[in-house]
Amino acid sequence: MIRRNPSLRQAGGATGTLDRVTSAGTSPFQHEAVSRDDLPQFVLPLVVRIERSSPPTRTDALQTAARAVLILLADERATGDGPWAGAVRDWQDARIRKVVRRARGAEWRRAEALPGITVTQPAGGGAAAGAPEAPGAPEGSGVQEAGPAEVRVFPPVPLDGWPKDLARLQVSGTDLGDPGPPPPPPAGVPVLWLAPGLDMTAGKAMAQAGHGAQLAWWELADADRAAWRAAGFPLAVRTPAPERWAELVASGLPVVRDAGYTEIAAGSCTVVADHPALRTG
Repeated sequence: MIRRNPSLRQAGGATGTLDRVTSAGTSPFQHEAVSRDDLPQFVLPLVVRIERSSPPTRTDALQTAARAVLILLADERATGDGPWAGAVRDWQDARIRKVVRRARGAEWRRAEALPGITVTQPAGGGAAAGAPEAPGAPEGSGVQEAGPAEVRVFPPVPLDGWPKDLARLQVSGTDLGDPGPPPPPPAGVPVLWLAPGLDMTAGKAMAQAGHGAQLAWWELADADRAAWRAAGFPLAVRTPAPERWAELVASGLPVVRDAGYTEIAAGSCTVVADHPALRTG
């Protein structure tokens, strides 16, 4: 049996905008009675490294983006009186936007020089954090060998106040692929289930996976959060069969619903956040 979530969860828009209404006593927002649209708007920047010679696989990039969001939310700089805490609170007060941009070479080095956190997953990891590395493409196969997935996440910035070295990066061009279907997720690992049949670029899907990870984080009890963090935030991103997807959406687990600003129709369910601690029985 899956525990019912009494809250409404909605999300949208290589950009994503997350909307949420929470039950009393559980919201991290500072201004419950104020419309989120009337508050200063912030965005969480994420930059994925895509080198021409060794781009990451799509699944590795999605998993790494989701972990990057979690690692920032749990970082001591983003909580309490930390130097990023005010920006994170202001970001969560308003409409929660995530934007994924791409970089390589000197662009990536400039991005790394800015305050933030770089999260890396070895190429071919079946589930982020601690997964064994899969073998590369056979020599002479003609298949481009994937590189590790590297995503740098930055503290939230005003919607119109991006640092120059991030603002110049491209949002488009994050079209990544997988060499084949990823393996089933390991038992007991949290899974972010992507909607089958939705055509999203890798950047868009990375933002949605980040939304799903954030919804799971918000729902978890403190002890479950601490355990997930101590384990390194293992997770998997997978696409279920259509019939399984319908069950997941109706299960009571947190669901990301897109606002429809980019790529897909408003109200589309994009991700179901399936953490074992959110299920009972």
